[in-house]
Amino acid sequence: MTAMGKKLTIFMIYGTEYGPKIGEIGNWVGKAVYFPRTAAVDSNLFSRAEFNKPGIYCLKGDATDNNAFDEKIYIGEAENIKARLEQHFKNKEFNEVIFFISKDDLLTKTQVKYLESRLIQMAIEAKSSQIENKNSSNAPTLHESDISDMEYFLSEIKLILPVFGFKFLIPTTRNSELKSETSNSDGKKYFIKTKSFTATMTENERGYFVLKNSQAKKDLSNSITETYSKLRRKLIETSVLIEHEDKLVFSEDAFFNSPSAAASIVLGRNSNGYAEWINEDGKTFKEVQEQLKI
Repeated sequence: MTAMGKKLTIFMIYGTEYGPKIGEIGNWVGKAVYFPRTAAVDSNLFSRAEFNKPGIYCLKGDATDNNAFDEKIYIGEAENIKARLEQHFKNKEFNEVIFFISKDDLLTKTQVKYLESRLIQMAIEAKSSQIENKNSSNAPTLHESDISDMEYFLSEIKLILPVFGFKFLIPTTRNSELKSETSNSDGKKYFIKTKSFTATMTENERGYFVLKNSQAKKDLSNSITETYSKLRRKLIETSVLIEHEDKLVFSEDAFFNSPSAAASIVLGRNSNGYAEWINEDGKTFKEVQEQLKI
């Protein structure tokens, strides 16, 4: 398996699709270990050498009742992964675990603390999942070379996490870092204009973005699907959508996986985004796409 030109090797510890797995990228010094909580009943798993090393870990469970998010994430660090996880089995509810260690055994306590602090910060800023850690502690002081090494370590973690179903670092908004990565491929602008509000959308290789300062209808239709209703609550709870007078305003560029999802949130009802979004020439998104296929 490859990601962004890098080869990711996944080893299934028990040879089963849903069981414990190990992930490694090329010459990266790190190693990822994933397992569902149910696999912990096997004492042989915890006897593996990886569990007795220092590292950083993520626990994934169900979001709190009535929460707008689909999952809850807890991030921590430990000098001994096994000992810390055994504590969590007694006092935390979670379904899946992934942790990261160094194959060369050179991760120091300070470096692991740095990774924890930065990962929590990144998770909170992504606004994609319910993060159990309320705030990230201040990152410990490291030498410039160590910071560079740890930031590279984090970049590899960010690549591996979604492969194992941990998507909490995938941003729901486009912050300044993401803008610098994708602005050169932003597509044309599309608009939804009503008597009460106006919204603007662009597309790029990642998906569809409703731009900052776009406006949305404040009230939802009774017939809107639960999926879109939950997504609207999520955007409001993370302050991506902010109430202003009789409408909602986007405080950041917000990512959507389809034009219809974007249109439904803007209009407050189930909508066909391919027909609702219109460019400056008055052509619908669907008409523009059909022209591109010619």
